[in-house]
Amino acid sequence: MDLVKTTLSGLTLADPMNHGGLTVFPLASDRSSSLSYLLLEDGLRKDLVSIREVSEGGSVPELTVENRADKPVLIVDGEELMGAKQNRVANLTMLLAARKTTVIPVSCVEAGRWSYSKRDFGVTDRMQNVRGRAEKVASVQHSRRAHGSPRSDQGQVWDLIAEEAERLDAPSPTEAMSAMFDRHREELDDYVAGVEAGDEQVGAVFVVRGRRYGLDLFDRSGTFAAFLPKLVRSYAIDAVGREQRGSRASAADARAFLDRIVAGAFDEHAGVGLGRDVGVVGEGLVAGGLVAGETVVHLAAFAENAGDRSRQPAGGAAGQRHASYRRRRDALRRRFPGR
Repeated sequence: MDLVKTTLSGLTLADPMNHGGLTVFPLASDRSSSLSYLLLEDGLRKDLVSIREVSEGGSVPELTVENRADKPVLIVDGEELMGAKQNRVANLTMLLAARKTTVIPVSCVEAGRWSYSKRDFGVTDRMQNVRGRAEKVASVQHSRRAHGSPRSDQGQVWDLIAEEAERLDAPSPTEAMSAMFDRHREELDDYVAGVEAGDEQVGAVFVVRGRRYGLDLFDRSGTFAAFLPKLVRSYAIDAVGREQRGSRASAADARAFLDRIVAGAFDEHAGVGLGRDVGVVGEGLVAGGLVAGETVVHLAAFAENAGDRSRQPAGGAAGQRHASYRRRRDALRRRFPGR
């Protein structure tokens, strides 16, 4: 899509900030969109937005969002929603229409609970960890292309959380993703304190341990600044407990990553709510975002690193994930009838 390519090509790459195993290259733009929207966190705080289960019984991959505001509400890929019958994360970035109730696609990040903690959901100060976001973006895009539905590979989501929780010594009685962030809160807060947003900064290239690349880009500096602490936690959790591998990324490396996104294959789908979903597949990377009118509202991209985890042959890995999903689903159904 030319709009995304033009937007990326027009960004200015600034000198990086380094903290621990994380390098952050600020991306600045002299353009700012005229879109008017409400951030989800602000809508919830002002009691203009409510998020609930789709029914009393609930549905793992869906939630209902009631937007009572006079402007659209923005929900960003990977935002964690905590409450109701189990914690979830948003499957993709969505701009939900004003004065309307919308069913949104989500993924469960708390495999061992299916009972109400409260009726409504709140939003947390973190996002899904970067490795989970990358895998989820890839599976949601595959589902979009194959089935026309923005669903994730739920078994894969749970398996990745279990792996990271074990690595980070963050057990949870409900297998909640939140446990890993709570376990390392002080260290993650240090990362947040070490990374600041510039006045015209609309995004950043994040590099974890010199090898895992990510991009988060927004339509304006205010939105990026609001999400930066959550994003830093999302990327930094992947650096916690791991040694730096190789030299730190250079500006040329970051620019090459942007060029790979521009050179990727783009496709479009109707958005959940307003706008159009954009999917990108490139050389060793996956990306997805939301475009509304002539504005790139949000774009997230991740470099795929095949060596980061051992993988089984294609059918076996998928079979294990689906078997894992079925085992957990059946166990929860026995504990909580009606799931």
